[in-house]
This record gives sequence, structure tokens and C-alpha cells, in this order.
Amino acid sequence: MKKSLKLGVTGTLLMGLLAGCGSAGTTTGDKSTTSPEAKATQVNLKATVLPDDLETFKAAYAEFSKENPNIGVQFETIPQAQYYEKLRMQLSSGENMDLFGGTMDVFLDTGILEPLDDYVKKANVDVSGFGPLYDALKVNDKVYGLPYRKSNWMLFYNKTLFDQAGVAYPKADMTWNDFRDLAKKITKGEGTNKVYGAFVHPWAQTWYMQGVQTGASIIDKDLSVFKKGLQFRMDMEKDGSIMGWAEQITTSAHYNAAFQKGNIAMNLIGDWHVAQLRQAETEKKISFDWDVVPVPHPDGVAANTSLATPVSLMVNKNSKHKEEAFKVVQFMTGVKGAKQFAAKGFLTGYINDDIRKTYIGDGSLKPKNIHYFVEQKEYPEYPLLPGVKNILVNSVYKQEGEMALTGAQTVDQAIQKIGQRVASEWADKYAKDYKAGKK
Repeated sequence: MKKSLKLGVTGTLLMGLLAGCGSAGTTTGDKSTTSPEAKATQVNLKATVLPDDLETFKAAYAEFSKENPNIGVQFETIPQAQYYEKLRMQLSSGENMDLFGGTMDVFLDTGILEPLDDYVKKANVDVSGFGPLYDALKVNDKVYGLPYRKSNWMLFYNKTLFDQAGVAYPKADMTWNDFRDLAKKITKGEGTNKVYGAFVHPWAQTWYMQGVQTGASIIDKDLSVFKKGLQFRMDMEKDGSIMGWAEQITTSAHYNAAFQKGNIAMNLIGDWHVAQLRQAETEKKISFDWDVVPVPHPDGVAANTSLATPVSLMVNKNSKHKEEAFKVVQFMTGVKGAKQFAAKGFLTGYINDDIRKTYIGDGSLKPKNIHYFVEQKEYPEYPLLPGVKNILVNSVYKQEGEMALTGAQTVDQAIQKIGQRVASEWADKYAKDYKAGKK
């Protein structure tokens, strides 16, 4: 089945009340005009954005407000763990909200998204900076959001731990078996003093990644390619080189806190971790040296092949100020917004040579090898279709994978049940063509 990604647009900050987060993408070339009456009317918007994006949205809004003094934006946020569930509830209950951000697929079944095609055309938005991402994110040939950033995966590593152990740093071209061997090599100690070779977060993405890197989709008819990734996670637990799934859950272990503690040699996670680590350094919470290399890859797959998930700003179809809300979307996902996000270490949906240089920086900030992020071959993490994220990623893959990780079923049984549930719980409702035999 053809993979597609869609992005959504978010962002709003009310003068004086700033609390929320988001990310920036790109758009340029606004030719629209505003009537004198509209210019004189103050419009206040409300936006809910992801926690890690809040400060950058604030900075970008400060620039936006200079050009649009009549548009106020109040940014709010929700804790990451409850973000999508609570945001969906708020939107469905009719809460006054003009803009919101996140992965667009979560909201495709809500009917709450405002199509943006006419706004894009009217404002003469230059979408070239989004590249093929713009068309790839369309749903039924409609645009429901614009990408202010995207999330690609990378392997972060603690250089200080490698130096202390006298072990060579991870290479830019490692297979998953190379990664496993390296993790075992640098693992040492016991109990609270243990140094883990790696940290693999409990998300299903961390094991189905290996299949996606080959070009497979999590809604394919044949899911056998995903067996290796799940078995690999279980094998690393047996090695003792990563924290076990059960321990992660019972201790509420989190990739960011775990890595910042200083006893994790390698951390498999997305680009947003750059901003988290830079903030930790600013606050003097960490003192070790760190860098990045591309995520490991399956045999036969090119180095620096990663998953990518666009993060979008979207407009609530029930907003009373859709024109003004789109202006925020256009700015945040355009060149000026993208520069703000790129400077903070976020990968942006919109990119050109100038933004690429801004993202890489002058070398004064870590990571030294940040350039790998803008050199990746990207596969969509999953098709941007209704129900894929909510039903398959957050339920089917998560639940069946956990059953295998706890020993309640074998890897073969897990993948078989996933295939059955993809057909019965998702395809029956959202993809009749899938059951008809189309991939």
C-alpha cells in the first residue's frame, strides 16, 4: 500500500499568557492582503502544541507579531503522555481552539480538520520548500495541515562513557548486529552502578523500525519482515545490554532522563532529543560529551536510512478566525518559522540551503555530526491513513509486541496476531481495498 504522510499546523500565543509548545515548518510567498477594518480588529487565537515545541513557538511568535500585531496567540500544551488522547477529547467536546499541532493522522477520523487548499492558493504560498513532502502528506488529494517539523531517528551516544571504557565510538555505517555487539562490549557493572550499552524505549517503533527501513509498511499483507526487529529487542534484553521492557514500565524509565543520568552509552531516539540535550547542557544538568551517528540498518539497506514522521500545524474547522489561524500556520511552517526551529535543533518540514545551514550551525553546539540528519534517506514511519496511528501503532502493535516481550507469546504468534488484527480492526473499517488484495 502506498505510503503517505500528512502534516498539520499548530501554533498560537496570547500576549502575556504563554504556555505550550510546537514546532516550525515552512511556507513563503504570502500575497494576500488584509482590509483596513481587519487590521484594526484585534483577534485572539488559541493553540495547543506539543510540550517540546513550546519555547520555539514563543520565539517564532515574537517575530510573527511584528508583522501581524492584530493577531494574538495563546499557546497551551498538554503533558506528552496524554497529549493526543486529551487533545482529541477537547476537540470533540467543542472546546474553543483555533490551532493545534501534532501528527495529523491522529485526527483524520475526527472530522475536525479544516482543508487548507483554498487558503494555500489564496495566499500564494510557496510550497516548493516542502519538496515531495507536500504532496505525500495529502489525504484524498486534500491538504489538512502543513509540516513545521519532522521527526527522524538517530543514534545518540555518550562519548565520555566510550572514552572511559577505551571503546571506539559507534560508526556511521553499522548493521543492527554491529550495534548489538557494541552494546554488549560497553555494558558493565550491576545494580544502580550498571552502565547499559544502549537504551531502547518501549515504543513499538523501536522494533518495527527495522522492517520499515527495508521499505515495508506496517499495514502490508506480509508482515514477516517485522519478526527480526521484535526478536532483536528480546535478544538485547537477554544480553543484559539494554534495560528490560518490564523494568522500563515498572520504573517509568524515559529515554531522556535515562540518557541524561549518564549511564547509558547509546540512545536510539528521534531528532527532538537534540533540543532536549542542549537544554540540559544550558541548565547544567549534564556534563558528559555526546554526539550522534545514523541509526543501525538491516543487512542490504544503505547506511543512514531512517524513519520519518512529519509534525503538522492544523486549523480547527470550527474556528471563528480561520483566515487569521492560517496566517499563523503559514508563518510557522514557512521560512521564518523554520529558521527558528532549525536554530533550536529541530528538523523542519520546509528546508532550503539557508535553513539547512542554520540547522547544522557553526559547529559551536553539539552534536558535532548533526549533518547526518539532513543527509538521511527517509521512509514514512507508517502510512498517514485514518486509524493507523490510533488503532495499529498505539494498540495492535503495542499490545501484541508487549505480549511477546513479557513471554506471553512467541514472536511468530505476535506477528501472526498483528496481521489478523490489522485486517479485522483496521482494514474492515478504513481500508476495503486492503482486504480486496491491494497492498
